[in-house]
Amino acid sequence: MKHPKYHWIWRSGLGQAALLDLSLVLIPVSFGLLLIDLGVNPLWVWPWVWLLPLVRHLSLLIRLGTLIWRQRRLSPPFPLGLWGMVYRGIARYQQRGRKGRRRLLRFSRRFREAAHAVPDALVILGKYHRIEWANPAAASLLNIHWPADEGRPFTSLFNQPEILPFIEAGEYMRPLDLAPEHNPAIMLSLRIVPFGERKKQRLLVARDITKIYHLNMIRRDFVANASHELRTPLTVIAGFIENLLDAPATPPAHRRPLTLMRNQTERMRSIIEDLLTLSRLEMDTTPETQEAVDVPDELHLILQEAQALSQGQHRFITRIEEDVLLFGCPAELRSAFSNLIFNAVKHTPPGTQIAIEWQRNSGGVELCVADTGPGIAPEHLPRLTERFYRVDRARSRDSGGTGLGLAIVKHVINRHEGRLLIASRLGQGSRFTCRFPKQRLRLRDEVQDTPAQLPLKEHPPLAKGG
Repeated sequence: MKHPKYHWIWRSGLGQAALLDLSLVLIPVSFGLLLIDLGVNPLWVWPWVWLLPLVRHLSLLIRLGTLIWRQRRLSPPFPLGLWGMVYRGIARYQQRGRKGRRRLLRFSRRFREAAHAVPDALVILGKYHRIEWANPAAASLLNIHWPADEGRPFTSLFNQPEILPFIEAGEYMRPLDLAPEHNPAIMLSLRIVPFGERKKQRLLVARDITKIYHLNMIRRDFVANASHELRTPLTVIAGFIENLLDAPATPPAHRRPLTLMRNQTERMRSIIEDLLTLSRLEMDTTPETQEAVDVPDELHLILQEAQALSQGQHRFITRIEEDVLLFGCPAELRSAFSNLIFNAVKHTPPGTQIAIEWQRNSGGVELCVADTGPGIAPEHLPRLTERFYRVDRARSRDSGGTGLGLAIVKHVINRHEGRLLIASRLGQGSRFTCRFPKQRLRLRDEVQDTPAQLPLKEHPPLAKGG
C-alpha cells in the first residue's frame, strides 16, 4: 500500500513516468545479462546495452532545445516517460503565455482605442522630459505628432516660457492655463500627473478650455463694468440720505427709515467694492508690485482691529514668528489675512477662542486662523470659497458679510503661489490655513535659527468701543 504522504507523486503521473523510464533501462540490462550468460564478452555487450536509452534521451533533449530555440509550439503527441511530463509542462506554460499575450494585446488595443477617442491631448514624458507617446489629439492641441516626434524633448516642441518652470516646480496640483504659439486662438489647461516606476514618468494632459475661458472673461467683464457703473449712482444716493439724516427739518418719523436706507447703501457699497476687488484679482495672475511684507507687524495691526470688532467677547491667542516675512503685495495680503481673522470674529459666538499662528514649516511658511466655534458641516466645505456662498444666510446678513471674503482670500493666496486649506468639525471649530512656498519666505536681518516651539500669548480684551 502506498504511503498517504506520497500519494501526490502517483496522482500527478510522476510515478508512472518514472516506472516507464526505469523499465526502458531494465529491459536492455536484462537483455545484456542474458547475452553474458550465453557466453558473450561483457566488453562488447554493456556499451550496446546502454546505447538505446542514451540515444533516446539525447534525441529528445536535442528536439526540445531546437523547439525552444525556434520558439515553436510544443504539441502532442508527447514522448513517454519523464520526458513526456517535461514536454507537457512546457506546453502548458506556453499556452498560459499565449493567453497572457492575447490578453495584453486586447488590453493595449482597447487602450489605444480609448486614447484615440479622448478629445484631450495625452503625452507621456520620460527621462529629461522626452516624448515617449502621444495620442492623435496632441497633434492639433500641442502640435506634437507621434511617432514622428518620439524621443524629442517636450520643451523644444512646446517652448513657451511658462512650460519649463511649471514642469520643474513639481507642483502638479494646480493646472497651467496658456495659449499655444502654434494656435493663439485657443486656450489650453495643462496638467501633469507623475506615474510609472518610482514616479519617473509624467503624463501630460492638455484640455481645450477656450469656451470656458471666454465665458469667464465675459462674466468678469460684466461684473466689473456693472459694479463700476453702480458705484456712481450709489454714491449719489448715499450722499442724499446723509444730507436728509443731518438736516434738522427731517421729521423724526422719517429718521428710522433713512437710517435703514443708509445701512443698506453701505452694504451695497461694500459688495460693489468687493466685486471690483475680485474682478481685479481675476484679471491679473500675479501682483504688479511685490516686496518683503512685514507680516508680523500687519497681523498685530489686524489683531487690534479684530479686538475692537469683538468688543471683548472673544479670547485671542497668537503664536507669531517675528523674524519671518513674506514676499508679495502688502495690500492684497493684508486684505486676505484680515478677511480670515474678521470672519472668525463675525461668525463665531461670544466666548470663542481664536488662535492666530504665523510660522515656518518644512515646505515654507503658513498662516493659521483657528477658532473653537460651532464648526461647519462637511457638505459646505467644498463651496466655501465660491462667491456669495453662505453657510447660514440669515446670520451672514446680520453680521454684514458680503459672501465674497473667502473668494478674495483664495484668489490672493493663489496669486502668491500658495494654497488655502479649510478644515472644520461640527462642535469643535474651524481652521483656515494659508500655505506659501519656501521661495517666498524672507527673514528679518537674515536670522536663520528660530525656536522650534513658540510660546502661546494670550491677549487681554480691549475696552468696549475700541
